[in-house]
Parts: sequence; C-alpha cells; structure tokens
Amino acid sequence: MALRPVQVNIKAVDSSAVGRFWAQALGWTAYSPGATTYVGPAGGLVWPDPAVIGVDVVPVPEPKAPAKNRVHLDLATSSPAHQAELVARLRALGATPADVGQGAVPWTVLADPEGNEFCVLEPREVYRDTGPIAAVVVDSADPRAMARFWGAAVDWIVHEVTDDRAVLRSATGGGPYLEFLRTPGGTGPADRVHLDLLPYPGGDAAAEADRLRALGAGDLDLGQGDVPWTCLADPEGHAFCVLALP
Repeated sequence: MALRPVQVNIKAVDSSAVGRFWAQALGWTAYSPGATTYVGPAGGLVWPDPAVIGVDVVPVPEPKAPAKNRVHLDLATSSPAHQAELVARLRALGATPADVGQGAVPWTVLADPEGNEFCVLEPREVYRDTGPIAAVVVDSADPRAMARFWGAAVDWIVHEVTDDRAVLRSATGGGPYLEFLRTPGGTGPADRVHLDLLPYPGGDAAAEADRLRALGAGDLDLGQGDVPWTCLADPEGHAFCVLALP
C-alpha cells in the first residue's frame, strides 16, 4: 500500500481565528469537527478530500518563534490584477509583510496573523490547475535526497529533480505541488507547519510507519502523548504525521 498527503497541519495559539483566516484566504470554509479547525472546500466537510489538500489548524499554547518556518504555502494567482487584489485582501484580513531575505522578487511574501510565512505568487502557467494552493514548499539541504525519500514515501510522481529543486505532484494531476528548494540551513528542528499523510482504505498505518522508518524516517516526540497517529521526521528533520484511517 501507499500513503497520500491529505492536509497541511498548522499550529496556532488561536486556532479558530487562524483557521478563519486561511478559509477566507483560500476561498474555502472553516469547519470545527473537534479540537482543530479544518479548512477545505465549501459545501460541507469532506475528509479526506479526494481532490485537494486541506489545512488543519491545531491549537498549541506556545506562540511562534521568530525563526522562519521551513515549510510554507505558495498561493496561486491567475493575473497581475488577481495577485494585487489577493495581496490587498489578505492584508485586510490580518496578514503582514514578511522579510525572509527574498530581495526583489515578483511574488509577495506575507505572514498569517500568527506569523506563519506564505507567498502570493505572480501568475505562472504551471499552477493554472492547482486550485488556490499552488505548492507546499519545503526548505531543504539536499533536494535530491528528499526526492528519493518522499518519492518512495508517498504515491506522488517525481516531476523534477536537480541540485536546487525537487518537485512532486499527485498522480491524479490535481491539487498542489510538493516542492523541496535548496535553502541555507535547510535542516533543523520541527516547526509549526507540516504535512499529514494517510493510508488508503485497507492500508495499515503502523505498517506504513515502519516502512518509512526503513526508508530513513525517525520517530519524533512533540509531546503528543498517546495518540492514534505517528509523528515522524524525514532524513532532514522535517516533521510529518502518519494518520490513522477514519
């Protein structure tokens, strides 16, 4: 069997407020099925969504540290006017400009109300069919190594591998890309944004976690205690979770 990314997990002190922000940012809906706030397409809660990667905002007591997250979202736009409108709308919703050393670039770097960085991209043809989230972007010391690990860990297709960049996407050809970009200091402790993976129906989450350990993942103690999911870190220390089937 295999695993599929199903949601981006974002930690927040005020998970309801941050969930509402991301729902408005993406044009989706915030649902509160339990302690977390799940953000997905309008029309009723569907989990796991068959077409998109949702956003699950999880309450934590600690505010974000000043250091930049190693995982962030890139948002897609369809025209320069759309990019400008989206940036203005996000600023009105509480986003603030963020300087991550990007310099003069055609995209806009912002942070959500609790400081989690994200980018509003200029129009790019490659992201025309992704939906509002163009890519989940991960800082990496060695994108080639990440392509090997993640290409085996999940059922997504590796589209591009260079020394500076590795790109994966669902075999269905829908939803966002997963991109590993060579970044100074690309390894380090877990931060406030990570991917959650789920087995397909009939799969075994414990067996999948063992398979990932054999590929080079390590166990990760985030203070989660006795929970039905497994917290792991890839070979560069990026946190992720293997969820139990519903």
